[in-house]
Formats: sequence, structure tokens, C-alpha cells
Amino acid sequence: MTRERMRPADAAWLRMDSPTNLMVVNSVLWFEDVIPLAELRDVLADRLVARFPRFRQRVTHARGTWWWEDDPDFDLARHLHQVKLPAPQGRRELEALVRSYLTEPLDRARPLWELYVVDRYRGGTALFFRMHHCIADGIALTRVLLSLTDDGDEYVGVAPEDRSRHHGLLAGAAAMVTHEVVDIARHPGHLFDLAAEGASDTEAMARLTALPPDRAFLARRTGREKEVVWSDPIPLARVKRIAHTTGTTVNDVLLAAVSGALRAERERADARPRDVRVVVPFNLHPLDEPLPATLGNRFGLVYLSLPLSRSTPRERLEEMSRRMGRIKSSGDAVVSFGILDAVGRAPYAIERLVVGVFAAKAGGVMTNVAGPRGPVTLGGHTLRGTIGWVPMSGSIGLGLSIFSYAGSVFIGLVVDPLQVENPRRLLEETVDELGLLAATAAEEVTGPAPRARRNRA
Repeated sequence: MTRERMRPADAAWLRMDSPTNLMVVNSVLWFEDVIPLAELRDVLADRLVARFPRFRQRVTHARGTWWWEDDPDFDLARHLHQVKLPAPQGRRELEALVRSYLTEPLDRARPLWELYVVDRYRGGTALFFRMHHCIADGIALTRVLLSLTDDGDEYVGVAPEDRSRHHGLLAGAAAMVTHEVVDIARHPGHLFDLAAEGASDTEAMARLTALPPDRAFLARRTGREKEVVWSDPIPLARVKRIAHTTGTTVNDVLLAAVSGALRAERERADARPRDVRVVVPFNLHPLDEPLPATLGNRFGLVYLSLPLSRSTPRERLEEMSRRMGRIKSSGDAVVSFGILDAVGRAPYAIERLVVGVFAAKAGGVMTNVAGPRGPVTLGGHTLRGTIGWVPMSGSIGLGLSIFSYAGSVFIGLVVDPLQVENPRRLLEETVDELGLLAATAAEEVTGPAPRARRNRA
């Protein structure tokens, strides 16, 4: 039986599970037409289970160490579940299905993943994946999911001995497939250069440890139940126009819109609109290299303060751009990866203490992943859209995900209702803010024009 010691950073995520926040990455993909289950099973067997050992291995604990070992009773059928939605089998019903599983732990006696196949979703098929974070980080799992498509080899790369022959293909696929909110994820070597300077490590550690708890969520509670919603497709070209006109980035625009929606939520609660600090995963695995078969977590975390205190959409966008620029020159992501690696080696009680301290420094977690620029297919069935959520650790109760695919942007929210009362309204107001930013950008080109705004009462 194959047995392999779990890397400390992966063990840290395994031990971070709690009854109110599971460390499970949840993803939903939906297709134009029905995918026969037998066809899907063949794809999974060939492109998932055979290619990546973690999907046929379970976790065990012995002599104070976590291990990966082959599941002697592995059966792919045990991980596939066909489900049907109630009428009218639309997005609200699929959201309810996802919500019902968000706090259901995965069975540790088997490999830590499940796939729910939803028949007849909007006339096609939806796939709801649940995979434990100890298997891999969000960037790696996104590449894994895309590897199931008909051109999937582009998204995971090839064996190291073939790397030079396929370097151009890999680099192009990486640029197209994934990035996190911080733009320099395309150049992770820059962060390692910063860390190698020594002083940068010390300064980054000092910044991270000195951050106070997030003031906007000082009295927050965390419950077991979660709510989940996601948006209609938003034209990516519209967001790009705003960014181009204002001299900012797509990420700046989207996060400024989120900031405006959160400000409106604070105002409704008669609370002072203080800035909200969020934690952002930052990829540290070179995207132009093949994805290792053993996957794993190779990312750091950076803290980003959303400018709720700025009163206008344009001011929020300008401040967002300034803050993102400052993060791009820091070594915080490398240092935070070192912290995750260290807590994975520490006793459980120490890990819980460290995780609690660092989770209290943020009010939310946000990710941004860029998918393929054009449509992809699985067995000839066209993918219409996808969205996913990374887990929220500690007492964090707000998770926001942005996924771009085939010219559209999808925004997803998962929230703790004890902290965010109405996630659907928050999502709608994020889209409203994009409209206001578009109007502001248009004014810079054509001059002011009358405009209306949704009543937020």
C-alpha cells in the first residue's frame, strides 16, 4: 500500500476544520446539455483519479503525523451522487442544494472529495464539487477541474522531462487559466526575491503580527448555517472599459464595487462605514510549470483593507488601486506561507491559537480566478459558467469569489447570516456599484449626464 507523509502546510488545513467553518473548497459548474453519468464517470476515472493520487487516497494519523495512503476499498461510484432539484430547477434551487452541504463534513474514512451530479439544471447538467483544502489550494484545484475538459492537458501541463518542448503552451495556458486578486501572481519569483533579502521577511512578519483585529467585526459571532448566492454573468468587457478609462485594473474595479456594497450594508445598520480588512490567497506556484501530481498547497495570504470609508465610487476605486499597488511590493505572502507551514508542525492547541489570532485580523476572504477566455467543453458538452468558494477559517463569516470565463464575470458569496443578513442584496448592490463606476468612467470621457440609482431602502 502506497503511503506518503503529508506536508505540514497541507496538514495545517486538515486540522483547521471546525463545526462552523469547514476547510472544504466548493465549486459549481453548469453545462448547456445533459452529460450522461457513464460518460462523466469515464472522464473522472481517466483525468482525475488516475492522474492525481490524492483522489484515491485517504488520510490517516499515526505517531503524531498525518499520512496519505491508498484507500484499499476505493470505489469511484461512492464519490458520485446523482441528485434532482425541485421545480423549477433553477439557480435558487441549486443555491439551496449547495447551502445544504456547506457544513457537512467529508468522510475521513475515504478520499476527501465528493461530486454531486445535478440532472436537468436549466435543461443541462450542473456539477457540484466538494474537495478538502488539504488536497490542494484553490488555484491548483481550479486547474484540476479545468483538466477534466476536452483540452484539459493545457491546464495542468506535462511531465517535467517534456517541459522545455511545451513551455510556450504552458505559459499561454497559465496566463489564461488562473490568477489571484494580486496581479503579480504571474511573477511569484519576485516575492521570493523579496523574501531572500532578509529585511523584507522581518518587516512583513512585523506587519502581520502588529495588525489589530478587524474593527468592523469585533463583536462577530459564527454559527453553523451558511448562505450562498452567485450572480448572473457580468460582461467582462464592461469591467475592462471601466479599468481602462480610470487607469486601474479589473481587480481594482471589482473590489471597489464590493466595497461600495459593504458600505451600503453598514449604513443600513446605522453603523459607521469603517474599512473592512479581508484576507486574499496569493499563488506561489509558478503557473508556467506543470501541476504536480501530488498537488498540495503552495500559496500565501495577504491582508487587504477595503475602502468603505471613502464616500464616492470614484474615491473608493482610486484608494483601492493605491492599496493594491502597495501590496504588490510586499513580501507578506511568502511570510504567511511560512507561518502556515510552521503551524502544520505545531501541536493542535498552538495551531488553533494562531489561526484564531490571524482570522480575527480579517472580516472576510476574497479570491479572484481568471478562467479560459473562450468556451470549453467536457465530452463535447459546453461549459456555460462556473463559480467556487474557498473556505472561511476561524470566525470569518464573509467569503467572496470572482471567476471570469468566456467573456463573463461571475460573483459568488458565501456568508454567515449572523454576520451578513442579506447576501443576495449585497450581491445586487455590488452589481449596482459596477453600474455607478461605469457611469463615472463615461463621464470622464463624455462629461456629466443624469443617472438614476437603485433605491437601497
